[in-house]
Amino acid sequence: MSDTFSAKRFVLLLKKTIAERPMQTIGVMVLWLLMSLILYVAAKKLSGFGAAQNLTFIWGLAGGEFFISSFMFGYFSTNANGSSYLTLPVSFLEKWLCAILIAGILYPIIFLLFFHGIDTAFVAAYHNSLDKTSVFYQQQYESVYTFSLNGMVAQKVYSLFLAFGGAMLTGSLYFNKIALIKTGISLTLLFLIIFGVNWLMASTLFQNINDAGPYDHVTLAVGKETGTLILPTNLEHNFHTGIDFVMPVVLWFLPLLRLREKEF
Repeated sequence: MSDTFSAKRFVLLLKKTIAERPMQTIGVMVLWLLMSLILYVAAKKLSGFGAAQNLTFIWGLAGGEFFISSFMFGYFSTNANGSSYLTLPVSFLEKWLCAILIAGILYPIIFLLFFHGIDTAFVAAYHNSLDKTSVFYQQQYESVYTFSLNGMVAQKVYSLFLAFGGAMLTGSLYFNKIALIKTGISLTLLFLIIFGVNWLMASTLFQNINDAGPYDHVTLAVGKETGTLILPTNLEHNFHTGIDFVMPVVLWFLPLLRLREKEF
């Protein structure tokens, strides 16, 4: 099948994917939304609104994307399923776009709407429960507010979402069996290696290191105080641009190349 695109074929593939694997698409999304709701309620009771909002947003968006993406190309656990998927009368481009639409567009939109809805509802319920005659009413009211989808935490989670989603889509095509576990282990090992090598390199240059972030900063203990060394602005900007944008783009496009390799 050539890499041409047909809207009719694409819609049929999307319907087929959802109809044949409802538990791996709709079912998993619903389960993750319910788990996010439970986490929000539990974290709110234990640690307050701020922790509940941050934890739920990270868990639901980045964690959910990683989990859901593992099912998008989960056809290669057996040779029969893999061969059947590769011989579908659709192009590898349409197969890739189908996965991108479900994992990269539909799920985040659904989650963001769901999260904002429950967050707004719980915050409104808290505000309505306050005693308006209390001298602390204004302070209590302003201490709890809805999570900002454009804030600093949200921006960092969006980067995690892109990185985790791309890594899992790629991993599911390179690890035919238990791709979720293998990709998770691979990312963990990569993370440990990068931070371990960075720490060893920093240790050869500095003493009394408290913290060291790869290509980001080194925190040193100076007596009872601490000091932080950071990269020059230009280098820091280039590094974070690569991590936040270039790397996710590469990871999201690698499955397209891998699908083409498998078909040929």
